[in-house]
This record gives sequence, C-alpha cells and structure tokens, in this order.
Amino acid sequence: MLIAEMNGVKKYYNDRLILKVDDFKIYRNDRIGIIGLNGCGKTTFLNILTGRIEPDEGMSRIYGTYSYIEQLENDNIVAVENIASSKFGVSGLNNQGLSGGEVTRLKIAKALGRDNALIIGDEPTSNLDREGIELLQKELEAFDGAILVVSHDRDFLDAVCNAILEIENGEVCLYRGNYTKYKELKEKKRKRAAFEYEQYVSEKKRLEEALLEKKSKVKSMRKTPKRMGNSEARLHKMGAQIAKAKLERQVNAIRTRIEKLEVKEKPKELPDINVDIQKTTQLHCKVVLSSDKLNKSFGDKVIFEEAQFRVFNNSKTAVVGPNGSGKTTLIKMIIDGDPAIYRAIGVKIGYFSQDISTLDGRKTLLQNVMESSVYDETFVRTLLARLLFKREDVMKRTSLLSGGEKVKAALAKIITSDFNVLVLDEPTNYLDIYSMEAVEEALLEYIGTVIFISHDRRFVSNVADHIISIENQKTICFDGTYEEYMKKKEELSIKDDKSEKIMILKHRMAEILSKLSMPSKNDDIEALDKEYHEILEKLKQCR
Repeated sequence: MLIAEMNGVKKYYNDRLILKVDDFKIYRNDRIGIIGLNGCGKTTFLNILTGRIEPDEGMSRIYGTYSYIEQLENDNIVAVENIASSKFGVSGLNNQGLSGGEVTRLKIAKALGRDNALIIGDEPTSNLDREGIELLQKELEAFDGAILVVSHDRDFLDAVCNAILEIENGEVCLYRGNYTKYKELKEKKRKRAAFEYEQYVSEKKRLEEALLEKKSKVKSMRKTPKRMGNSEARLHKMGAQIAKAKLERQVNAIRTRIEKLEVKEKPKELPDINVDIQKTTQLHCKVVLSSDKLNKSFGDKVIFEEAQFRVFNNSKTAVVGPNGSGKTTLIKMIIDGDPAIYRAIGVKIGYFSQDISTLDGRKTLLQNVMESSVYDETFVRTLLARLLFKREDVMKRTSLLSGGEKVKAALAKIITSDFNVLVLDEPTNYLDIYSMEAVEEALLEYIGTVIFISHDRRFVSNVADHIISIENQKTICFDGTYEEYMKKKEELSIKDDKSEKIMILKHRMAEILSKLSMPSKNDDIEALDKEYHEILEKLKQCR
C-alpha cells in the first residue's frame, strides 16, 4: 500500500540546487531513516513531503493521515491523555515549564496517540535519556504503519529502520537495511568507486602514452632522400603520406577515446593524524579526579549523598544516568574545583559546554583554534579536515558556522590546547552522524583523560572504557565498556529478581508448612502437599 511519494522534486536556494528527488515512495511496511551532513536538506525534505514548503519543481503527496514530530515546534503543545502519554510519563502535561526531555516525550505521546498510517520524526530522540529512547524504540517497533525519521542516533536507526535514505550533495540515495547495513553497502560503494577511479586513471594514462607515441612517429617520419629518382621519390612520398594519414587517424581515434572516457572522481579519504604526545603536559599519577564523600543538594532536592567515584589517568570515562540525575551537576562541580573532589597535581582541564563560549565569532575558524594550540598549523588543518571541515571552511568567521560546525570547532580548540583532562558536556548534540564518527576517532586518538556526558549510546559504546553511573544519589563506578556495564547490570537485575522470587517462594512454603502441621477443616491437604512439592522443585531450579 502506497503511503507517500515524491516525483521530480527540485528545491533551489537562490540559484543553488539544494535538493533533488527523482523518485521516492513510502509503503506501509517501510521504516526509513534519513541521514546526511548538517545542512544537507533533511528537514527541507520532510517539510516538502508534508506540504510545509512548496518544491520549485515536481510533486509531493501523502495518502492518508500522519503525525509529524517536529524538532523545533515547542509552542501550543496541549496536554494529551492516551496510553502513550501514560507510558512516557506526561499525562496531563503541556509544554509550559517542562524540560527539553519532557517536551520531546509530550510530542511523541501526541504522535503515537493517533491512528495514523505514517509517523514522521525530525530528531525524535533529542533530549531523551536512555530509558526514553528505548521506550520510543519499542513503541515504533510495535507501530502498525510506515515510519520516516531523521535521526543521528545510530543504535536507534539500527533498531527501528529497514532502509536508510542518504542525502548527499543535494541528491538522495536509498539503501535497504538498517544503519549497520547502510555502512556496509556504503563501504562497498566507496571501494567500487576507488577501483573504478584507479581503472580510469590507468586507462587514461595508457591512452595518453599511446597518443604521445603516435604523435612522435608522425613527427619523425622521414622526408624523401635527395639522391632518390623522381619516380622513386613519388612512390616514397605517396607511401609516406599514406602512413602519415594512417598515424593521424590513429592519433585522432586515441584522442576521441580519451575524450569519451567516463570521468571518475577520486573518493575522498580522511588524512591521518599523528599525535605528538610530547606537546601536552603528561600526568604520571593513577587517579586524576576522585571523591570519597560527595554531597550536593538544591534546596530540598538531594542530588548526591555520600557518593564516591574515581577517574583514572588516560581513561575515557562516560557519565551516564537518567535526565535530572545529576550528570551536569557533577561535571560543574569538577570544573568549579569543589573541595569535596580531589584533583591531582598538574591537572589542566579543558571544558566543553553547550554555550560554545571558547569561540570568538569575529575570528576565523583557523585563528580560533591556533590561538591556544600547542601544535603547528599543519597539524591543526589536518585535525579540522578529519572533523570534516573543507579547506575553505577554515577561513570562515566562526559566527558564520552552523551549530554542528561550532561544536566541532570548540572540540578542536580544546583537543589542540595544553590540556591533559577534557571534560565534555554533551559533545554530540547538533552533530550529524558523520561528524559524530569523526569526533569519536579524534577522542580515541587523543592522549589524555576524557570525561564526557552523552545520550548517544553508540558514541558512549565506541569511546568509553570506564563508566560512572549516577543512580539514587549515588555513583556506581565500572571499569569497562558501556556494553560490559549494561551486561553486568542486567545480570545483577536477574540475580535480584531471582532473590526476590526465592524469598516469595520461601514465604509461601512457610505458610503451607504451617497449614500442613495444623490443618483447618477448610484446608485441602492433598492440594497443599502438591503445592509444597512444586515449590521445592521451583526452589531447586532457582538455585
């Protein structure tokens, strides 16, 4: 069943073609994730499909009802009462005085509460904590209809989508499969392009060499010797002219073949970064930050109570926990030098926050990074290239950069400065997937300690080797990756469930034994004895 389509769509910004969609269709069972660089046209694509923007050419149509979870729509979100609002904990709420996460939950509940053929989402996981994202995933997986969603959350795209629509250089390309499959197909496509480019270069070089050889032969053709008779001279001249004409035809044929060669562009490769560890001040201690007794309250609200944590030298430590648990509070206490937090001698902290206060909008990107860099300009330009900045971008004033570009610029600035501990508060916000993966690589190559908050599960999984989880005013420290932490947490949860089950079974067994020892006239002894043996068997299985 066809749900929506676009045909021959073109959208221009002044004279620049920003979006071109030849043919795109959504069917009932499609769950399509839209990805692309910041500013590539993802939101424009959604707005054209939903009729919020008119295309300059072509047609766009949705057949049936749909819900649109918009990224920036915060006004006039009224209270909703449905099953979804109860699940997302927003029953009876409106957007007044709510946090970003609560507003997002309200939008999602509103969309899921309707009987629609299509759900469209523009970054629906923004501001959601892990529990909120996982709940949204389950609801979308159970949704009986089509889904079209812009997202930078790779785990979300893997769980929800069965196709990925990439917008690149204004054109769209659909890949069947989830994000992981897209990466595999994209890499195959890149390798194929690299092979075709090498074949093109090799064939062009061979033809150009053949052309030079033929041209050289034409020039070197001997003239008629002076001592040759007239008749012989005429024959020689005729033969030479025939041979020369033949060579010239061959030259023209080769030239035509060169002109008709299908030009293949060289696939872009990111430059390597060689980090010189002598450039930054190295720490020689085991623990760089710690607290054995951390307390923090805001009025009657207790954030930390007798909390403990350790941050080890050269570790990549992720701070995780639900919205409002105190992640940013902990980061600010570290930055502000709270007396309850030990800081090793020689620690130099570089702090990244969402206000991007380290950037001077009047200066160029390169000037901003270079003014505090301990590395030379070549290294800085290489790092910026790895962060997907083009050559001309480094000379832009930072005031002209997009939100995602400013995030990357601020990260580049602190990575190249003389800091040995980076404290990053949500560095993945505003980043597209490609930029996020570039930042991952830069942080993994960084020699030093990194402490960061991120709601992007794939980012945490790829970067972190230590976890600080904030739960119930306490901190749980885990030496290992995020997957290992979650696996351990699940095992403990199962163990706790088993302990609770054993306790309930033992309690029931005690009740049965009491009745068997002193049965009343209403007790069914045979049934009680049967239940007793059943509980014994269950207890054996639990152990």
